[in-house]
Amino acid sequence: MAEAKRLLSYNNGKKNSVNRYRTSGSSSFSEQPPRGKRALLCCVSYRNQKFELKGTTHDLKNMRSLLVEQFRFPLESILILAEKERYSPPTRKNIEDGFQWLMRGIQPGDSLVFYFSGHGLRQRGLHGDEIDGYDETICPLDFQTNGMILDNYINATLVRPLIRGVTLHAIIDSCHSGTVLDLPLVYNMNTRKWDDNSPRNEESSCNKGTNGGKAISISACQDYQQAADTSAFSPEKNMTGAMTCIFVRAVKGGAASNNGKKITYQGILDHMHQSLNQEEKVSCVGAGFRRALRRKIFQDPLLSSSEEFDTETEFKL
Repeated sequence: MAEAKRLLSYNNGKKNSVNRYRTSGSSSFSEQPPRGKRALLCCVSYRNQKFELKGTTHDLKNMRSLLVEQFRFPLESILILAEKERYSPPTRKNIEDGFQWLMRGIQPGDSLVFYFSGHGLRQRGLHGDEIDGYDETICPLDFQTNGMILDNYINATLVRPLIRGVTLHAIIDSCHSGTVLDLPLVYNMNTRKWDDNSPRNEESSCNKGTNGGKAISISACQDYQQAADTSAFSPEKNMTGAMTCIFVRAVKGGAASNNGKKITYQGILDHMHQSLNQEEKVSCVGAGFRRALRRKIFQDPLLSSSEEFDTETEFKL
């Protein structure tokens, strides 16, 4: 938790708006998104900050390429928030407006993707709805002044409104991201069964499920773990998020090596875990401070869902 404390130290005094979540309008993204496939990609580098990330630029390139080339997402169906001139910056307001854009006018048959590459933190929960007592968060570009985005808000905005026939895939590459969508089921890689992640507080009446739709999240690590920013998995030795790099490689590599056979959720998880376990020496950037770590990466990608499903099911976006 040392890195979390360092980041949170920037976020004190009048900035304790991190302890609440709010809704926002979608005036910045007023155009009606297309039917069918649509995706929101948020990549935050925190340029010129002590906790700057070097890998998110390549993460954006890799995820955009995967969506367009592998899953045939039309370019006009992808909204990108990044620290580049051609894109709107990934501020808290813009990310929240992006959530509204992603969910606007959803209809049965729609396939939604939310991707986040950046810092994530955890803090003591205030609503009695967390098994471990902590809320997980994602950190927008301006989190120091405008606060983090809590898992409660993400669940209320992206998960609960999902109607029958609509599927959301969230791919989250940040520290402490395991249950950042607050989904009620978590897949156990050891038992190959689904564990209940529902609130344990009898006084909590929180509904973490959908309105008939389906939400699936693939996160970089467990809630208590850090996620690495590293060049270890890139053939070109570019800095990337470890999870994003091996996820993209698992999907693309699986398609190339399976001779037309389906790529499954289980196959992707197995590939990701094997890749991380094999990498013993890596230079990574911890959240909130930078240092080279000559050690094995200790992060275990996590699959969570709004409902149980067979992980040997074909992975589709």
